[in-house]
Amino acid sequence: MTDAKAVAEKLLQVNAIKLNPEKPFTWASGWKSPIYCDNRKVLSFPFIRDFIKSEMCNVVFERFPGAEMLAGVATAGIAWGAMAADQLKLPYVYVRPKPKEHGLGNQIEGFYEKGQKAVVIEDLVSTGKSSLQVVDVLKEAGIEVVGMVSIFTYGFAVATEAFARASLTYYSLTDYPALIDLAIEKGIVSANQQEVLLRWRDDPANWKGGS
Repeated sequence: MTDAKAVAEKLLQVNAIKLNPEKPFTWASGWKSPIYCDNRKVLSFPFIRDFIKSEMCNVVFERFPGAEMLAGVATAGIAWGAMAADQLKLPYVYVRPKPKEHGLGNQIEGFYEKGQKAVVIEDLVSTGKSSLQVVDVLKEAGIEVVGMVSIFTYGFAVATEAFARASLTYYSLTDYPALIDLAIEKGIVSANQQEVLLRWRDDPANWKGGS
């Protein structure tokens, strides 16, 4: 099974994850956050990219042996899904946020058949809302979604509850607690900053800054 701390270390190594409790980042949702995750950066580092891809394939192979195809989430999950599908020799599709506005108007790109068992590939899960919208699109097309795998998750309660309501099995290669443990171990954050970081995850929507 995957080593969450090893994956977190790779993400920190290439600055795919940045921690700054004193000068928080602003997400698209408007939330203030002491952490920013951009797994797209990993794609530029071949050996780390290969490591993450292999870890993802291990999870799919071990946890979802009945998977018949992979489905990447546009846009950040497209590359990871394609690489994992290639290594596992599985069919692959990806899902757009909304149907294409020209041509065939596809929302699911690629060939698939109704009844196929798919694992959704994500790069990052925060609230789980956009990930589960992709699951709904696949289900409406007649695809049986057996689970989801992501590179990183914040582990918000709202996401855990959303996946439970959807009865969807979900695994992430690494998560926020593993990242914080590693950051403390490496001296990247102090004990005081640890408290701030953990407090943010408990109530991210109302967190205002690193105090």
